[in-house]
Amino acid sequence: MLKLSKLATAAALAVAGTGLCVSALAGEVEVLHYWTSGGEAKSVAELKKIMQAKGHVWKDFAVAGGGGDNAATVLKSRVVSGNPPAAAQIKGPAIQEWASEGVLANLDSVAQAEKWDSLLPKVVADVMKYKGHYVAAPVNVHRVNWMWANAAVLKKAGVAGMPKTWDEFFVAAEKVKKIGLIPVAHGGQNWQDFTTFESVVLGVGGPKFYSDALVKLDAKALTSDTMKKSLETFRKVKTYTDAAAPGRDWNLATAMVMQEKAAFQFMGDWAKGEFLAAGKVPGKDFLCAAAPGTANAFTFNVDSFAMFKLKDPAAQKAQGDLAAAIMGTEFQEVFNLNKGSIPVRLNMNMAKFDDCAKLSSKDFVDTAKTGGLVPSVAHGMAITPAAEGAIKDAVSQFWNDDTISVAEAQKRIAVAAKTK
Repeated sequence: MLKLSKLATAAALAVAGTGLCVSALAGEVEVLHYWTSGGEAKSVAELKKIMQAKGHVWKDFAVAGGGGDNAATVLKSRVVSGNPPAAAQIKGPAIQEWASEGVLANLDSVAQAEKWDSLLPKVVADVMKYKGHYVAAPVNVHRVNWMWANAAVLKKAGVAGMPKTWDEFFVAAEKVKKIGLIPVAHGGQNWQDFTTFESVVLGVGGPKFYSDALVKLDAKALTSDTMKKSLETFRKVKTYTDAAAPGRDWNLATAMVMQEKAAFQFMGDWAKGEFLAAGKVPGKDFLCAAAPGTANAFTFNVDSFAMFKLKDPAAQKAQGDLAAAIMGTEFQEVFNLNKGSIPVRLNMNMAKFDDCAKLSSKDFVDTAKTGGLVPSVAHGMAITPAAEGAIKDAVSQFWNDDTISVAEAQKRIAVAAKTK
């Protein structure tokens, strides 16, 4: 739980020190988010345009860094001081935690008018609800288990096409290494480490094992030979990263691939937004494929905005319009074209989207039917924040410290999975 009351005194002092205005202007919609990189900033600007066209005042509240952790800290301060934003970028089980505190607004009237239940896959709609009521609006669907590559680097290294298995990947990585380039562009932050790790687990063990081990946190799965093989494969991937990786932001790792300094990156499809923002052409300048062994699986990350209870009627009206706009076809199309993700609406025309997005959309629908659609742990979609944080730490410790054995790492992950 968030234990807001315990934070109240310190948070109120912190907010007072920022000089933030407590009263909302008529028709003002304040939106807290952490979309600050190139493709992300371009995307959020489109939502601002739509809201301004409706006559509302947009108040941008961007908090950079930490994969959203910094934004979450600021949000707690605002809410406990009685001055919540209209909307905040929150996702997965964290939505349920905020809702249980009684601070989220009921969006059922908007959802019913806009027919959200028929426009959203049930697995997504359920995440947006608390006790059967909508409290958040989904923006998009990101596929996390992507592998990106620079086409020119692969050609230079003599790599024919994207590797489909981990064995093929390591052969390709060796070829890249031999021409003096970095095989894997990586940013050494725990969520980036885990983004790679969960793709390895999915590729080695398949979606059922992934679900048992990383979503259900089954002790037998976590201590199995399959997890052992996953950790061995994960450690081998590390040997193909560069020494400057620790602390690097994900978009800087993407830039390494763009600039022909590195061959591959394991990252969600927000990386594609960076390629596109830089004028790169999919299929020509950069290549996309499911991470090795994961072509029939899909780890999803759904961005969403939770709506907070507001007192001012004009602000409430603006908030409702914001929720409707987020799910509207105009924003769903332009946002996802910029961001690199795919629309969360099921009836969207994908004609304007590139081949990577079309493949993602097809696989999203197909895996939902086959059981291959699984939530991303690295991106806050699967387990409680406490357990997620503990497991991420255990995985990153293993990634960064070669003296930790595979057996010891398995023990640490199993222990971390019990964190409440």
